[in-house]
Amino acid sequence: MSVRPPLRHLKRNPLLLLGLALVGVISFAAIFAPLLATHQPLAQDLDTILASPSAAHWLGTDEYGRDVYSRMLYGARVSLWVGFVSVGIAVTIGLFLGLVAGWFRGLIDECIMRFVDVMLCFPSFFLILAVIAFLEPSLFNIMAVIGLTSWMGVARLVRAETLSLREREFIQAARLAGAGTARILIRHILPNAAAPVLVSATLGVAGAILLESGLSFLGIGVQYPYPSWGNILIEGKQTLGVAWWLSVYPGLAILFIVLGYNLLGEGLRDALDPRGQR
Repeated sequence: MSVRPPLRHLKRNPLLLLGLALVGVISFAAIFAPLLATHQPLAQDLDTILASPSAAHWLGTDEYGRDVYSRMLYGARVSLWVGFVSVGIAVTIGLFLGLVAGWFRGLIDECIMRFVDVMLCFPSFFLILAVIAFLEPSLFNIMAVIGLTSWMGVARLVRAETLSLREREFIQAARLAGAGTARILIRHILPNAAAPVLVSATLGVAGAILLESGLSFLGIGVQYPYPSWGNILIEGKQTLGVAWWLSVYPGLAILFIVLGYNLLGEGLRDALDPRGQR
């Protein structure tokens, strides 16, 4: 039985609604970037270098005369793509290891959880920096590294849910009916453990976007020709005294998307908590 919050509860949750609004607006802008962009994101115009916001360039231009508004729209695509793919990798690994550890227990559980403890000992950002230092900084590598270093929380959540659910009456009934381990895990355990995983994944998207922005700001994240909010920020750092818009607009975009996913995650946590439903 999966937990399905009533629609009336969702409507009464302002955090969830605000998070949905922020995420929805930015996701819409990213999806329809080719239609909404007023210029090509890589097109240079040396006659409009560091031009302030105007009717021709709504958010100004950068040091190469590229339109910041158009680059922001395409940068949203990159940031959201990194967030979704890296969290997808992390959730897949965490689900598998958490289900295996919680169901089989014993030595298998001990080995998996001790590995989780070892991974949690390393600060994730510095671990990612160390791995990226040995790899070519590309979009694929960024997504893979963030995903491969962010699964531990999901694994612990799923393990705890599996340990609780495996002793329930409906699981015992499924065993008596002859259901195999794989069927029980997929058809019974996984749907009931989905609520905390969904909340964790939503919050994880915000964390992945922040990590990507930080890596791009340091110059080892998303590389040319892909525009991202992080590498627009680092361009703004070099011209902060004369082109404030290069720092303000991508900074606000990162703030709003991370705030949106955090509010969405908190709202889902409240909505999916049976104790909070009236």
